[in-house]
Amino acid sequence: MKKLRIVVERSKDYFDAYAENCEGVYGAGATVAEAKQDVIEAIELLKAHSTDVPNILKGEYEIEYSFDTQSFLNHYSTIFTMASLERMTGIDQRQISRYSSGLRRPRKAQVAKFNSAIRVLSQELAQVQFR
Repeated sequence: MKKLRIVVERSKDYFDAYAENCEGVYGAGATVAEAKQDVIEAIELLKAHSTDVPNILKGEYEIEYSFDTQSFLNHYSTIFTMASLERMTGIDQRQISRYSSGLRRPRKAQVAKFNSAIRVLSQELAQVQFR
């Protein structure tokens, strides 16, 4: 299945989202959810009103979201505490706080730790069943 890759980033005043692999797909909002919804609306408008719909938007496709670290930490701050992220990643809470506030940008090795920790957690959660 085709994948439409949407990047979500935090700017000074809002979250913006754009398609990495499809021209003309952009969105913004005060929250990640609003930015995602704005992207969906942009796709619908593009498909409804453009005479040159990009191939990726024809037929079935799947949307894949990619976050910068600051956006991810802000968006999921009600789910992940700094302490839990420290346990999951091995990255000090103070450093995570700096990433979350935008004071620092993580190095590639730190980003890899976040990616790995989230993948492990998602695989574990995908196997959970309640009785």
